Amino acid sequence: MNEQSIQKQYNQIVNLLEDKRLKEALVQLDAFLYNGNDWSLRNRLEQIQTSYQYMLQYMKLGMKDPERQKLYRQLLADTWEIADQTRIALLDEISTHYYHSLRRNPKQLPKAYGISTLQKILEGFADEMAVSQLANYQGLDAILRRHEETHQVMFLTTWSNSSWTLEEFAQAEDMLRSETLPTNDLCLFVSAVTLSLMECFDERKVNWLLDGLRHTNPQINQRALVGLVITLHLYPSRIALYPELEARISLFREDPNFSKQVNRIYIQLLRSQETEKIDRKMREEIIPEMMKNVNIMRNMKFGFEETDENDRNPDWEQAFEQSGLGDKIREMNDLQLEGADVYMSTFAQLKGYPFFREPHNWFYPFDRMHSSIIHQVGLNQSGESSVLSIILQSGFFCNSDKYSFCFTIAQLPQGQRDMMLSQMTPQDQSDFMEEKNNVSLKQFAERPDVISNQYIHDLYRFFKLSQRRFEFHNIFQEEIALHRNPVLKELLSAPELLVAVADFHFSKEHPAEALELYRILIDRKQANADIFQKTGFCLQKEKRYQEAVDAYQKADMLKPDHLWTLRHLATCYRQMKNFDAALEYYHRVETIQPENRNVLFYTGSCLAEQKRYDDALQYFFKLDFLENDCMKAWRGGGNRRQHRD
Repeated sequence: MNEQSIQKQYNQIVNLLEDKRLKEALVQLDAFLYNGNDWSLRNRLEQIQTSYQYMLQYMKLGMKDPERQKLYRQLLADTWEIADQTRIALLDEISTHYYHSLRRNPKQLPKAYGISTLQKILEGFADEMAVSQLANYQGLDAILRRHEETHQVMFLTTWSNSSWTLEEFAQAEDMLRSETLPTNDLCLFVSAVTLSLMECFDERKVNWLLDGLRHTNPQINQRALVGLVITLHLYPSRIALYPELEARISLFREDPNFSKQVNRIYIQLLRSQETEKIDRKMREEIIPEMMKNVNIMRNMKFGFEETDENDRNPDWEQAFEQSGLGDKIREMNDLQLEGADVYMSTFAQLKGYPFFREPHNWFYPFDRMHSSIIHQVGLNQSGESSVLSIILQSGFFCNSDKYSFCFTIAQLPQGQRDMMLSQMTPQDQSDFMEEKNNVSLKQFAERPDVISNQYIHDLYRFFKLSQRRFEFHNIFQEEIALHRNPVLKELLSAPELLVAVADFHFSKEHPAEALELYRILIDRKQANADIFQKTGFCLQKEKRYQEAVDAYQKADMLKPDHLWTLRHLATCYRQMKNFDAALEYYHRVETIQPENRNVLFYTGSCLAEQKRYDDALQYFFKLDFLENDCMKAWRGGGNRRQHRD
């Protein structure tokens, strides 16, 4: 069997289990297992088959069993788990993917310690660093390398472990409770658990992520939250087979704060899917415009320059605005403020450093004391007032981009590097921080929403840019609709949460997606005039004009004589060639805005369609009067004269 046939056979079994066709799934799984050599899985399957036969016999005899549904659910879960493990076992034998290579050859790992042993080694790192500092950093390099080798082993062994034992789960729980384990190492462990779940569902790992939500450090709990949301997205049908998991998640329904957090992650994942579009805009529009107007930018004052003898020529700003560059920069700033990934195009070319060849380095939080940084930049890095320091403590760059930035800085000539890293004075830094809404960059970076957003950016880069990207399930390339997820549906059902997601889709010009959510709100009697307006607009975009009219009319009832609604009602009727109705609404707009050029033109056009040519000409003459040399008026009037003649 090759990888494709293994995956195809596995998918067939999964489809049967999702449809609750257990008998057929067991037959398929029996044939699937025939290709493997794992006798423990065969024994488990035989036990399931026996239990299933007994259940059927009891049903035929008409015997009532209050535990029947529970047993059936357990059989489904166990069958699914055997299918998972069979797929992995078969792929382990033939696949060239790194994941299966590690499982096939565990000796690739330097030392395969258990979780508890790894924890003890990592907990001792702080003491070793303290001793090293007392000794003027003697032996520092060896300490760092030992630490980095250990957390690499931790990542790889956790990631490649498809199913935790009870003992391993208990040891992982100890990791969460540890007060001396470095935060960065625990962050890496959370990422390893998430990637492991993306390879294979494991009830115990999901439970562990749920426990991780309670961690006091936002660096940990936000990674756990992102990992949980991704897992629930990937396995929407699995949770219902595990009553304890289902019960734990259902408890969160009573916590509106948790629902808001999940909804935030939902929108951040959706926003990351816009990265390609933003990247294209940066490469094709914004950056070329900046390069074209580089001379203008040199003369602009951005807040860091001294004021003495630095008067700006007002012509520069005028040229700046006329060039269109001002709009581009404002657009980029707006995207950045909403959390969009505006730096992907910049840093995509800076992921070729040896550091990024190892999967775990993509998920390790930025650390100035990482041996790769020290070797490239040096131990005594620039002062707190430097550009480097500001960038590295900010929340505008994700962790992998910070590593890229440091490695790139290190490639510059020493003189150029020193000039760049020392160009900001303490006063400059103060001014810079005031421009960020009087919130320090460090405080901004520690906000839970910023942490989760930057972590998602790291995930996006890994799935998009890593050397082994084709070996991973890239969730950013598929539809993410958590409001339909059977596990999260109730959590995300509050009107304000649905509106937030709908408005995001609306703002990004995804009419079909936005419409689905607005429809839900309308069906639940939670719609206001704005929602009916947006529903109508989405329908209009999809050329469903009659449905759009129905929505606009409801908006008009709730918010009468709203100009925007009236204009769009007129447009829809005109598109439907119902010129009488179109004119009714154009006239209503005209009474409020008698000199609206578009309204005058389309009113004239509708009248001409009704062969009321004299009336139409009056509107075109008025348009020509208001707007000299109006080609539209001339063309419309000329055509109408021809028709009249």
